[in-house]
Order: sequence, then structure tokens, then C-alpha cells
Amino acid sequence: MARMHTRRKGKACSKRPMITENPDWVPLKATEIEDLVEKFAKDGVTPAMIGMILRDQYAVPNVKLATGKTVTEIMADRNVKGELPDDLTNLMVRAINLNNHIKQNPKDVANKRGLALIEAKIRRLERYYKETGVLPKTWKYSLANAELMLK
Repeated sequence: MARMHTRRKGKACSKRPMITENPDWVPLKATEIEDLVEKFAKDGVTPAMIGMILRDQYAVPNVKLATGKTVTEIMADRNVKGELPDDLTNLMVRAINLNNHIKQNPKDVANKRGLALIEAKIRRLERYYKETGVLPKTWKYSLANAELMLK
């Protein structure tokens, strides 16, 4: 699929192996994995980092195959989920950092455009999450509020 804001094609990436069940060599049981996910989530680790930690340090190649639920589903079941979705939070952090760069370099027109594109992505995600009920209808994005929420 093509990129939305450029005239380039998408990037090629590696694919996961086609396995449908948890390998026999995984040392942890499903309940132990869920407990680890809860512990890491309470420490403030993002779901993507939890998956990487489980893969690299605990030899769990795929949490969904091992437990039947994704990391975010486990976090929601255990009530340790963050207040904002991860993708929205990451975009807001990028927008804050880019805004700080633009304040120091006001003639950087290319990054002003980049900030506008990031904010467009944030607003699209905001609309989607309001429709699906993840965010309240009264939630509104602004750069000043994002700085207050995330820092």
C-alpha cells in the first residue's frame, strides 16, 4: 500500500513464521505470562516493550499463541491499561518533540510540514477512537494539552 502523505510505496518487512500453536520449548505457562504482563504494565512499560521483553528475556515468541490473548487484552482484563492508546501517545510525543525543534529553528519549513502531518494523523486517530468508544466524546487534542498530559 502506498504512503498517505508522500508519493512513495510502502516498505518491505520481515514476516512472522506461519505457526498456529505455541511451541513446546516455551518455558512459561499462560498464567505466568499474564502475571509478568501485569507486573510490567504496573511498572509503566508499553505493550510493545512488554512483548519484546517477553521474547528476549523469557523466551516467549508470541504472547497470543501462548495465552490466547494479546498483551493489550491481558492489560485490559487486569485493569492496568493506560489512559491513552499507545499509537496516539507515541504520535503526541513526536509532535511535542518536533514542536520544540521548530521553536528553536523557526525557519525549518520542512519540519513545520512534518508537524502538520503528524497532527493530521493524531486527529484521524482521535476521530477513530471516539467512534469506537476508546476515548470519551469530549476529549480534544491540542499541543498544549498533550504537553501537560505526557510530561
